[in-house]
Amino acid sequence: MAGPIRPTISDVARAAGVSRTTVSHALNGIGKVDPRTRERVVQAAAELGYRPSLRAQRLRSGQSRTIGLVSSMPVAVAGGPSKLGFFMEVAAAAAETALLHGFALVLVPPLDSDPPLDSLDIDGAIVIEPDQDDPTTKRLQSRGVPIVSIGPQRGTDLPHVDLRAPQVGRLLLDHLREQGADRIALLMGSGHRSWYVDLAEVYAEFSREHGMPPLVVEADESGGEETGQAACEELLAQHPEVDAICASVDAFAIGAVRAAESLGLDIPTDLRVATRYDGVRARTSTPTLTAVDLHLAQAAASAVELLLANLKGTEVPQVVTNPPPRLVPRASTLTG
Repeated sequence: MAGPIRPTISDVARAAGVSRTTVSHALNGIGKVDPRTRERVVQAAAELGYRPSLRAQRLRSGQSRTIGLVSSMPVAVAGGPSKLGFFMEVAAAAAETALLHGFALVLVPPLDSDPPLDSLDIDGAIVIEPDQDDPTTKRLQSRGVPIVSIGPQRGTDLPHVDLRAPQVGRLLLDHLREQGADRIALLMGSGHRSWYVDLAEVYAEFSREHGMPPLVVEADESGGEETGQAACEELLAQHPEVDAICASVDAFAIGAVRAAESLGLDIPTDLRVATRYDGVRARTSTPTLTAVDLHLAQAAASAVELLLANLKGTEVPQVVTNPPPRLVPRASTLTG
């Protein structure tokens, strides 16, 4: 048995007494259509139950009405075994904002191999915290894909949402100092992400202010918790005076906790551990980790809106500053 016949654009045109072109312009908000005519067309379409074909609209406009969300960070840092964390928190808010604007969001999750970017039919992309020489960003740019990043890309003028990295670093270091730490080590990723560079600069300034010899250790991002643990075990063996670790990513903070356990150190009495991202790892670690609320949902929404404004050719500021970060103190540092 055949289903109900769907009304067509011709049916709407006859009911409204206008041409098919006028119907198309009126319903898509393009061209110059008298407001009274537009209202008549909209009313006729509603009464007939007409819905424009999204596929036809895309063919006419040349747009896919789809944007990509790309993580340039390795899976061991961006999500870990659970596939949750930084990337998925950004994705949830970005998808909601995109949908409200009539766009779909395609996730390009962190992969151990190069993602198949050339097969993606997207109008633009949001890249999460690209490295200075991020190959993913370069490939998208070579295709002419408009990009907005969450966190700046060092050495470029890429449109971005500013996560206030220097302020985040200062919150963590000042807190560790307030909790009694006087020999703080910095555990960094080996890349050249803007967050790493900014944190290193803040740490150097902090060390000078307090007469504390700087102690910076790098770990390979791709190894996640395991390389973080190995780096911390070596650090603590060589520098037993270290009483706090500021970890640039939460995966390394978990590694620091495991290193302390393997060496018989109590957290936070012997070693305080703090990290940047207040995510699943920080909240479920034992002990729970002091971290920072980066307002990632707001950052994701702002990135989508900035990208869509650029796709439309709307003149807007190309740097959006996120709300001030908020420290979330937890058991890993609270000694009082």
